Amino acid sequence: MRSKAVVGRSMQTSEAALVNYTNAVIFRSIQRVSGRAQDFSGLIRVSYERGNMSFNKLLLFTLGAASTHAASLPAPGTYTIDPVHSFAYFGARHHVVGLVRGRFDKVAGTFSVSPDLAACTVDVTIDVSSISTQKTERDEDLRSPAYFDAKRFPDMTYHGRGIRRATGNSWTMDGSLTIHGVTKVVPLTFTFNGLFPDTKPGKPARAAFHGSAGAKRAEFGLGARDNLDELGTSAAPDVEIQIDVEADAKLP
Repeated sequence: MRSKAVVGRSMQTSEAALVNYTNAVIFRSIQRVSGRAQDFSGLIRVSYERGNMSFNKLLLFTLGAASTHAASLPAPGTYTIDPVHSFAYFGARHHVVGLVRGRFDKVAGTFSVSPDLAACTVDVTIDVSSISTQKTERDEDLRSPAYFDAKRFPDMTYHGRGIRRATGNSWTMDGSLTIHGVTKVVPLTFTFNGLFPDTKPGKPARAAFHGSAGAKRAEFGLGARDNLDELGTSAAPDVEIQIDVEADAKLP
């Protein structure tokens, strides 16, 4: 049977390891989000030693910190979007109170993740001719010069560099959206949903993201015939954009 002294030393070693690990996780999270480095080990240790935090609470606190850190962003590197498993959806205001929904079926691009938030990038290209609103006549109208003019402007693109924390695990990028030959800065808010848990050995890690944005079609020269009866006088975006992507990490 192990002596109380040995058990006590073992417990102290476990406690110290948890404190140090928790501090390391928080240290990396703070540095990733704000660019500043801050040591929390003293605060965590004092709280524990004064009895404000039991060993079990310390363990739960550590697991929670690790979970928050892990869920923020995937590992640094370049990720290539899988067009087969990525989709862009939109909802456009129709006669002020209605909403016509549709999607673009061809989405491609890359994004990069960096410990330096200012160096994170997104580059997405969407094939305008792949638009679908479940009505052929309307889709042809949207591809025509009255809207996207797909023959002259076959792609819409989004390019951005640098992200900032929005809320919780959400991030915002102020990127440039180009549609119909017009480029405007449009904030994109996105969330990292996680990595695939069943990736086979030797295969690249696969990450999933969900993003959303809003825009006014008139600012991009779309739908000149749309009048006040169609859009109203609101200054708010009249097109909602949702994008879901799966992307593979570039293998070393």
